[in-house]
Amino acid sequence: MTEYRGTWDADEVEGFLREATIPIRLATHRPDGSLWLVTLWYRYRDGVLECATQSTADVVGFLRNDPDVAFDISTNQIPYRGIRGNGTVTISADDGTPVLRDLVDRYLESDDSSLARWLLSDEREEVCLRLEPREIYSWDFSDRMGGTTDE
Repeated sequence: MTEYRGTWDADEVEGFLREATIPIRLATHRPDGSLWLVTLWYRYRDGVLECATQSTADVVGFLRNDPDVAFDISTNQIPYRGIRGNGTVTISADDGTPVLRDLVDRYLESDDSSLARWLLSDEREEVCLRLEPREIYSWDFSDRMGGTTDE
């Protein structure tokens, strides 16, 4: 069960995760104990964050060794808002390609671009990274930054 702290309740966090098309920053441990940070596209389904990546990606090996992660999904433009937390990742080879197809639709809105075609090519073997959050902390600086623009 996820513990929610910060500005938003569980429904507001869910709304943010469904609406925001910004990547997740995922922090994991390398086998030598040092930290590693990757940025991935995500989708939110039933309390779980799902990403897709190539089965040969370094992060997959790191997560097989240690599935505990920290994460951040936050805006890069004023007003700053977002979530951060920690949880555990499971890896599924069966769900990689279907999740990737949804992510291409979510982030690129079409599979017509050369990037989409490359990502969806048959040569790529994708896995699904399924992150179950243990703790989510939210923040929203809209009230204090609402009149400020980043342009």
